[in-house]
Amino acid sequence: MSTTTAALAPPSTSTSSVLLPSAAAAAAARCLGPLPRRARLRTARHVALTPRDLSAEDVAAEEAAVAPKIGKRVRVTAPVRVYHVMKAPDLDIKGMEGVVKQYVAVWKGKRITANFPFKVEFHLSVEGQDKPVRFFVHLREDEFEFIDE
Repeated sequence: MSTTTAALAPPSTSTSSVLLPSAAAAAAARCLGPLPRRARLRTARHVALTPRDLSAEDVAAEEAAVAPKIGKRVRVTAPVRVYHVMKAPDLDIKGMEGVVKQYVAVWKGKRITANFPFKVEFHLSVEGQDKPVRFFVHLREDEFEFIDE
């Protein structure tokens, strides 16, 4: 019977993540032998909550203030480049129109430190493709304007 042990990274100056053994990596190690260091470890991330203690009424008031903005059409006014759209790498979305889908600064009734709290959905027509490419971008409120319809 073989046992697997988690490889630990050497101490570093960063304390923002914790290294944990992956269950898939452990199973693969038993069957296929050792995996590269990157495949054996995974990083556990934590959500940063604001240090001040907000009451439930404050959070509910914030959600109520943002609720009318969800579903509204917006136009991007700031020069923003996105690199995660595979069909159009290095895309500048200034002037594009989209729809606000979600406000992500409140999570499970608590305020979190979301730098770009508005999740906006865009559709991009690509040459040689019937359906437009759908992608999401997180934006600050000063990077877009609401379009009156």
